[in-house]
Amino acid sequence: MRRQRRALTRQQRAQAAQQLAQRLASQPLFLRSQHIALYLPNDGELDLHPLMARAWQMGKRCYLPVLSPLYHNRLWFAPYTPDTPLQANRFGIPEPRLNWRRMRPVWSLDLVLTPLVAFDAQGNRLGMGGGYYDRTLAYLQRREHWRKPRLIGAAYGFQQVERLPVASWDVPLEGIVTERGLIYGDAN
Repeated sequence: MRRQRRALTRQQRAQAAQQLAQRLASQPLFLRSQHIALYLPNDGELDLHPLMARAWQMGKRCYLPVLSPLYHNRLWFAPYTPDTPLQANRFGIPEPRLNWRRMRPVWSLDLVLTPLVAFDAQGNRLGMGGGYYDRTLAYLQRREHWRKPRLIGAAYGFQQVERLPVASWDVPLEGIVTERGLIYGDAN
């Protein structure tokens, strides 16, 4: 899957990014969400910049994941605007410079869009193997009523597989959005 993502042309990536933005920006879940965590593309991941631009136009606040310097394999979320200074983290992925006072706890976000390598129709996600999102969002598995943030994976349609193995610590997604539309879950 990673090889297939990287093999896409710049035009194919841009077209898929625009289509995903168009599809998700019209969904009730996105329309209601005010604090949205997205990601910057790495290793051929679907680019969410067009969706970010729509979110900013709608007056929504965007956040990017930042590797926590205190808690192993956890993410914090930093505000992100077009003029936010970025620096490379230990994996070479750009992230906002750390400012403790501006970080937002994950439970205060309305929507988190996660990158993934593969997904299945049951909402299972295969990430890059670090477990950052699963550890950060593990508390959701213990909640029965209040489930914030809502979790949506962002991927190309070809990243869907028939079935993924699931571990007890895997946090399932409520939906996956691709350039073709919302293909799992009730993201209303």
